[in-house]
This record gives sequence, structure tokens and C-alpha cells, in this order.
Amino acid sequence: MATKDKSSPSRLREALSALQRLADAFAQRRAQLAEAAGLSQAQWRVLEQIAEEDFMPSLFARQRARSAAAVSKVIRQLLDQGLIAVEIAEIDARQRRYSLTAAGRAAMETVRRDRERALERIWSDFEPGPLARFAEFATELAARMESHAREEEKRGREAPENRKARRSGPSSKTRREI
Repeated sequence: MATKDKSSPSRLREALSALQRLADAFAQRRAQLAEAAGLSQAQWRVLEQIAEEDFMPSLFARQRARSAAAVSKVIRQLLDQGLIAVEIAEIDARQRRYSLTAAGRAAMETVRRDRERALERIWSDFEPGPLARFAEFATELAARMESHAREEEKRGREAPENRKARRSGPSSKTRREI
């Protein structure tokens, strides 16, 4: 899929603009789906994880780069709304087991039904070839973005004196000789 020709700056801007528009559309759609089920997006994410039956609040918080307190707040909201139930795990009393209540399952069913209707209206008319190319491109783009984010994270953890030394690097004369 990658070519040796570099994209022009205007093409890159067009692509980034289209990607931002797509990201905004997805964010708006997620908000609509959550709202239709009477949920916030954070509540929906937690309900999705609880439905998977392997929900651990601390792990969820780490994966989503959220504080444990923020996740606990959402759990309390879901408990108050009667969408989830919590009980002490049978094997380890320090652990909690979370499950969806009937109301929680109904909320998730509302989201699922609305999502399926949207998928049918929006995606079903695309030809298989362009859809496959889009999926391939999106997968590669996501992998590149994730790799870049990891590299930036590593750079951020470096000691400040190492960053400064690397930025200054060898003189321009030395760089040309290398």
C-alpha cells in the first residue's frame, strides 16, 4: 500500500481534514447512541466492559488513561441508576464482580439496535473493494499513530538532559559527513 512518492503538503492537509471530520462524526454518533440509551459516553464504555464479564475497574482505568476515582464515580452512577449490580467475588473477598441488571441489558440493547440501524444505513451500500482498502489503510494508519505515540511517550520519560543533548546533536558539519 505504501509508495515511495511523498504526498504533497496540500494532500496531507486534505487527508488530515477528512480524518478529523470522520473522527468528529464518530464522536457525535457515539454521543447520540449513548444519549438515546440514557447514558453518558463514559457510562456506556463501562457498561460495555461489564457486559464482557471480565471487568476490573483498575485495569479499565489504566487502559483508558483515566483515574481510578473517575471510574469509581461512573460505577456509582450506574449503581444509582440501577443499571449494574455488584457482589463480592466468591474466590477472593477483596474482589468485586460486576454484572448488568435487566435495565442495564435493556440500555445496551438500545445502543446495539441503534448501532445496527446506523451500520445498515451508512455502511451497507459500499462496494467490498473500497471498503477493504479503507479497512487496510485505517489499520495501517492506526498502527503508525500508535507506534508514534509510544515513541513520544518514551521520549517524554527520558531525562531532560538526554533530550537536550539529543536535540543539539552533532554539528551540521558532522551530520553532513555522516
